[in-house]
Amino acid sequence: MTFGGWAQIALVLACIVAAAIPLGRWVAAIAAGRVTFLAPLERAIHATAGIDPARGMDWRGYALAMLAMNLAGFLLLYALLRLQGVLPCNPQGFASLSPWLAFNTAVSFVTNTNWQAYSGEAAMSYLSQMAGLAVQNFLSAATGIALALAVARAFATGGLRNLGNFWADSLRVTLYLLLPLAILVGLAFVAMGMPQTLSTYVQAQTLDGGTQLIPLGPAAFQVAIKHLGTNGGGFFGVNSAHPFEGPSALATALQIWAHQVIPCALALAFGHMVGDIRQGRALLAVMLGYVVVATALVYAAEAAGNPLHLAAGLDAAQGNMEGKELRFGQALVALFTATTTGASNGAVNAMFDSFTPLGGLVPLFMIQLGEVLPGGVGSGLYGMLVLALLAVFVAGLMVGRTPEYLGKKVQAREVKLAMLAVLVLPATVLGFTAVALVLPVAMSSIQDQGPHGLSEMLYAYTSATGNNGSAFGGLSADTPWLNVTLGIAMLLGRFAYVVPVMALAGALAAKPRLSASAGTFPTHGLLFIGLLAGVILILGGLQFMPALALGPLAEHFVLAAGRTF
Repeated sequence: MTFGGWAQIALVLACIVAAAIPLGRWVAAIAAGRVTFLAPLERAIHATAGIDPARGMDWRGYALAMLAMNLAGFLLLYALLRLQGVLPCNPQGFASLSPWLAFNTAVSFVTNTNWQAYSGEAAMSYLSQMAGLAVQNFLSAATGIALALAVARAFATGGLRNLGNFWADSLRVTLYLLLPLAILVGLAFVAMGMPQTLSTYVQAQTLDGGTQLIPLGPAAFQVAIKHLGTNGGGFFGVNSAHPFEGPSALATALQIWAHQVIPCALALAFGHMVGDIRQGRALLAVMLGYVVVATALVYAAEAAGNPLHLAAGLDAAQGNMEGKELRFGQALVALFTATTTGASNGAVNAMFDSFTPLGGLVPLFMIQLGEVLPGGVGSGLYGMLVLALLAVFVAGLMVGRTPEYLGKKVQAREVKLAMLAVLVLPATVLGFTAVALVLPVAMSSIQDQGPHGLSEMLYAYTSATGNNGSAFGGLSADTPWLNVTLGIAMLLGRFAYVVPVMALAGALAAKPRLSASAGTFPTHGLLFIGLLAGVILILGGLQFMPALALGPLAEHFVLAAGRTF
């Protein structure tokens, strides 16, 4: 680790916070309906779709509308991928996807997971990339933000009968937030050298007289929304490690900024919506605190190098550079790794399979902490609010008072719904992983033996259920078993989680908002920040530490002892 490396990390994080402050106010204004300069376009879209934006929805109506839109998106994307071979805008003549892979891919992009069991430049036509995957990058992001705004409204006032209108919220988020940012960031990526073209692939002659096919395509603007929407699905197979997706260290820094700025802004927008910006700052402090710690752990583990290499007397000045780009360096790799796995973004600029065991443990554990640090766009905020309710519940148990959060009493119904949501991640991850590790049809996909092989399978189901989408590597994922079970895990991680969260929001919205008293536990100070951070860590540790002990932790100790698999 170097001073220059930490200066890079500090500069990128400072740029994120600096942009999140005004963006948080902007999102709050969008949620309140104060941004109207595209009102004629909104009215035209509403009229065409038969939507009454003034009709409020209770939590059931809001959730059903969300499920309906995502079901339609899944069916349309599945059909597009299955018919890709006979559809236009396919200059490379790629065949249609198999039923299993089309199912997995459609579920993946609808749920904001963007897990990829294919290589984009070798499997996806330009039409599939643009009209299919890029569209879902917008819609899945808009879904998450709309849900977060609905949950935030439940805390903003008392006696609320409805949580807004899902159709109006998702449209406004797309028009006033996602599209403008995607255009600006996309243009910046084009200026930095990312391709944005419908031309066919280029055949180049190599220095030794051979030929090489150079993939092109409309990449820049899809890369923009893949980060801004915390989607993460790469246009090219190796994602942001590809020289076209990550052409420079500056482009990498902008990608980190892009997949952090909206989740961080949403935390601050929550503070504006509930009338106390300190509440949003407290949530943001927990989110960024974990990002800094995770970055430091990855940076330290990778900069220290492989112990077997050190024992052999190899130069350790650069640390463990296997699977990493020299253009980015250890600092930006560490920050990229911590932010993408904490932000429900599956993009990678290095291969986790090549990390040291402790370096690989950090991104795995960041997802297992609930994808709230800062989490996906929208999903990070409502996930963090669920954990905040559990934190005040724990505080209430310690002092013998009925727990409250922002004037809303947290009673038995709310705690049960919160726990129902929280248990989705460990039940799905550990359940599917346990089954996969005893089935030959699943075990045949694992590349490595020993604890590293366990980490490969555990990471796959963790990434799918957490709607992250990044891959540990070393796993042959394009099989019927993994395509189907990982697809089911993605669906559970997205929708089995959000339905109880919406029920929780409905219950809280109906309650009166009580005024703070002398005995009210303040939820904006350092004590609450520490309590919330501790609850997140303890929940993650209790649920996943036994599995981690058998995977990356065991690998760390056997590697230090000189044993490899």
